[in-house]
Amino acid sequence: IGPDCARSSSHVPPMFLQAGMGNPDSLTPEPAVLSLARDVCRGIARLFARNDVWCLPEMPLRGGRRADLMGIDARGHVIIVEIKVSRADLMGDAKWTDYLDYCDRFFWAVPGALAGLLSEDRFLPGDAGVIVADRYDAAVMREAAHRPLAPARRKAELLRFARRAARRLSAQIDPTLGFSN
Repeated sequence: IGPDCARSSSHVPPMFLQAGMGNPDSLTPEPAVLSLARDVCRGIARLFARNDVWCLPEMPLRGGRRADLMGIDARGHVIIVEIKVSRADLMGDAKWTDYLDYCDRFFWAVPGALAGLLSEDRFLPGDAGVIVADRYDAAVMREAAHRPLAPARRKAELLRFARRAARRLSAQIDPTLGFSN
């Protein structure tokens, strides 16, 4: 996001380890997982807004993939965030490298209890950043490498983002349009 919001230490701030963040080894019921994922998404949106990055959740990509969160910064750089709130989901994700073709920077976002798992080589610590988040805020624990998109891909992704945002706003103006996502 920027050097001013990155943490120099891999230590997870205590505020992200408080009650409600869940045990990373537990099998959390589906509604609780969805609620926790929404909370993490909200914290990231707040972090991004402070850094002039504007984002959309559940952003469809070509090839049938869907980014949990896609953001665009003031320079038109595309950021994708993959949110994981359970150990099983994080360890079982084999598709995340597909997202690298659609963004300049890629981040994992997790509750504090899962942050330590993302130092494993399979999560490409040299390329993928790490954000720790809860309902109220987020912190960049490891900055993502900048891998510039080709100009044609950047244009396509920026247009897709703008059209999706306009579509969602239009549905808020007139719900009969039926384009809620």
